[in-house]
Amino acid sequence: MATTVLSAIAAYIATSIDYIVILIVLFSQFKKKKAGTRNIVLGQYMGFTLLIVISLLAAFGLAYVPQKWIGLLGLVPIFIGLKVLFEHEEEGDEDEDEEIIESTNRFSKLFLSVAFISIAAGGDNLGVYIPYFTTLSTLELVTTLTIFYVLSAVLLYFCSRLSAIKGVSETVEKYEKIIVPIVFVALGIMIMVENETVNWLLGLF
Repeated sequence: MATTVLSAIAAYIATSIDYIVILIVLFSQFKKKKAGTRNIVLGQYMGFTLLIVISLLAAFGLAYVPQKWIGLLGLVPIFIGLKVLFEHEEEGDEDEDEEIIESTNRFSKLFLSVAFISIAAGGDNLGVYIPYFTTLSTLELVTTLTIFYVLSAVLLYFCSRLSAIKGVSETVEKYEKIIVPIVFVALGIMIMVENETVNWLLGLF
């Protein structure tokens, strides 16, 4: 059982490091909104759960999702980043905050946007989870999933606390018109490249 616990922790950490920056940015942007934190947590868990479900179905041969299709979700953070970069540049800081909130809230609810970003950033999770789950017994699988969800709570708390640090939050607020587009666009491009979606799209022409 100790081996299962350690391998689960290692698998989660290896596939979740790329969430840290994006979650810190999100928590920093929405800390003034009462429902912001709740929606970020809900969206992150929703996206993570969908990745787990897809991985389980694929591991047991019940579904197959081409990785290049997952890469298409990289267009979501790219779209958000570009909206923040180019819209209403002449308006003040308060309007910029509202603009970033509006741009991130593309799916009528913030948690849906966060969920889509979570899924998009988790393309590499599928590559790890699918073969990993096939090696586990039922008890080991339940233990692993429990650890994953506990560690997700730890990750969210860690990022939330980091975003609350004065220097971190002030830096994000001061340079949000630069930081947010760079983080989101870079994330989207990385997602599409890692999932070989760019090569697939180029091959269509």
